[in-house]
Amino acid sequence: MGDNYKSAGVDIEKGNKIAQNIQNIATDTIENTDNAEILSGVGGFGALFQLKANYQDPVFVTSTDGVGTKLKLAKKAGIFDTIGIDLVAMCVNDILVQGAKPLVFLDYLAMDSLNEQTIQKVLSGITKGCSQARCSLVGGETAEMPGFYQNDLFDLAGFTVGVVEKKDMVDGSDIKSGDLILGISSSGIHSNGYSLVRKTLLKEEGGKFCLDDTPDELENSLEEELLKPTKIYVDLVHSILEQSNVTGMAHITGGGLYDNISRVLSNNCAVRVSRQKVRSLTKPIFDLIQKSGKITEKEMFQTFNMGVGFVLILPREEAHEAKKMLDDKGEQAEIIGEVIEKRQELQGVIMDD
Repeated sequence: MGDNYKSAGVDIEKGNKIAQNIQNIATDTIENTDNAEILSGVGGFGALFQLKANYQDPVFVTSTDGVGTKLKLAKKAGIFDTIGIDLVAMCVNDILVQGAKPLVFLDYLAMDSLNEQTIQKVLSGITKGCSQARCSLVGGETAEMPGFYQNDLFDLAGFTVGVVEKKDMVDGSDIKSGDLILGISSSGIHSNGYSLVRKTLLKEEGGKFCLDDTPDELENSLEEELLKPTKIYVDLVHSILEQSNVTGMAHITGGGLYDNISRVLSNNCAVRVSRQKVRSLTKPIFDLIQKSGKITEKEMFQTFNMGVGFVLILPREEAHEAKKMLDDKGEQAEIIGEVIEKRQELQGVIMDD
């Protein structure tokens, strides 16, 4: 029976070996979080954990996400460790918006035929991401699906659970006119807009560059720039939450500043964002994409983070104090706008030149 299944494309023995390696790797992440005790991690039918911090009224926050077609670039470049960090970042940055601290992380990886080397590299990135996010890798699924994925492509998804004290939840309900928008810099493109990136830049898809080219606008090769991992904001943001009255937050992903800030605003608020202030944080890679693809400024801001990966909304005085805190940590941050009263004709986000 085993030989028949193997000839059909599923190698149970190899899968078991990989599962054991994953269990060994995941064990190193168990001590990442101070807020949960891992009772049973990778290897069982389900992972068990319990809160060990002194929460009076805990609220659990969950998120699941992937890294999109950035996977195609990783496959083309043969670089798989950074996308593991991307995977963790896309999930934990989302729950951070509500003020949550990540507790545990799980991953799903599916491919045509299990490639031990690729899986090992992806997992090394996931464990790095879990370390940066202070959460534990407690389980997941590695699926071998012969005939489903072509040309050695694979799919990757992640899932996280975090916790926040109910009284400390950040849901945007306290945002008011006069609050300021503090933008924290991204590491680059992060994990959104890669279908447009490939079409615009890569020679094989209509652009003019190979991955190992170093365009004049960049200090690194295109490969290095495009595969920079998504920044994980957990430590930075919680250092501000401990000191400041943050009224709202947004993780700037697909849809850019326009769509993501709008998601946390109440019906009576809008924000006015300074394009010039955002542009002070914009990395050269965005200018290269815009110039190469002849993309309008509006579409760039509706597609990419444009150098701002995460925003916080705070009362005026506290926003300046938070910016100073970030400056002192060597982080690039800028007050990029303010909250205004929303009139009927206004959209949620107004971009000023």
